[in-house]
Amino acid sequence: MNQPVPLSSLEEGQEALVGTLCAAGSIRRRLRDLGLTDGARVICLQKSPCGDPTAYLIRGAVIALRRQDASTILMKGVKAHGADDTVHRDSRA
Repeated sequence: MNQPVPLSSLEEGQEALVGTLCAAGSIRRRLRDLGLTDGARVICLQKSPCGDPTAYLIRGAVIALRRQDASTILMKGVKAHGADDTVHRDSRA
């Protein structure tokens, strides 16, 4: 998939790379502080039963983001998690 898609559209188990942050002001800074910088790998781990918030694995930390905030992050290179076996989830959970 070559077309950028919002982070909020990733399904559980999908991963992608950060392309563009469309957020502005303090939320933009907060997202960058959380590790959402150009090229960072993000894995969608789990959506809450109501769909908001969603847990993402970002640079080794699990971060929950609201749909409103996740929709301001455009992702590229969406694929199923583990397709290249470079990232492994902890199997003790």
